[in-house]
Amino acid sequence: MARQFFVGGNFKMNGTIKSIQDIIRNLNEAKLDPKTEVVIAPPTIYLLVAREALRQGIEVAAQNVFDKPNGAFTGEISAEQLKDSGITWTLTGHSERRVILAEGDDFIARKTKAALDGGLSVILCVGETLEQREGNRTIEIVTNQLKAVAEQTKDWSKVVVAYEPVWAIGTGKVASTEQAQEVHAEIRKWLSSTISKEASDNTRIIYGGSVSEKNCRDLAKQADIDGFLVGGASLKPAFVDIINSRA
Repeated sequence: MARQFFVGGNFKMNGTIKSIQDIIRNLNEAKLDPKTEVVIAPPTIYLLVAREALRQGIEVAAQNVFDKPNGAFTGEISAEQLKDSGITWTLTGHSERRVILAEGDDFIARKTKAALDGGLSVILCVGETLEQREGNRTIEIVTNQLKAVAEQTKDWSKVVVAYEPVWAIGTGKVASTEQAQEVHAEIRKWLSSTISKEASDNTRIIYGGSVSEKNCRDLAKQADIDGFLVGGASLKPAFVDIINSRA
């Protein structure tokens, strides 16, 4: 069975009630490819605004989740709280959290497990820095990030893997279609050898890193690219073009 195309929009720390309502109105009124699964991730304070305003068929993701169900963890949010609020997805492992907030592979793996155990689906982000790519360590870095999660859970049925080369996020630089496909194919190969052939066949591996309406169609043609995690472009009307890149 073909993997369903998946497009996520990560708003990061951007937006106001009005601007997010405008984005949602545009999505609600747009003709979106019915074969594409769409999830948006607004800032935490606007999760409920988004959930209440979005039409059926578009889901909402948190940008972060903690690895404990409750307790004295100021500023954090749990999988159970998200689920209770009608939020069905969360991101984990985004490079901005790995780099700026020094979240390590093990912590990200625990957060991923907590989210899955709490009934959420997860967009698990992996990717290498420019220095690591130039040192020919891309596959080593990415598979180590995945391996940490594999040590916590063997069920990948509710995981979407987002390959985001750190050097391409918000820089305007984009991995070539060949570079992206090569890494996606290696991730699929790793899933087959480490998790199962079923996981390899069914897990969606999406690309993120300066995805735009200009480059999405060529990337979407690649055999192992099952969609996109979109940053800045998800705040613009062109997000609809990216959602429809396989239509």
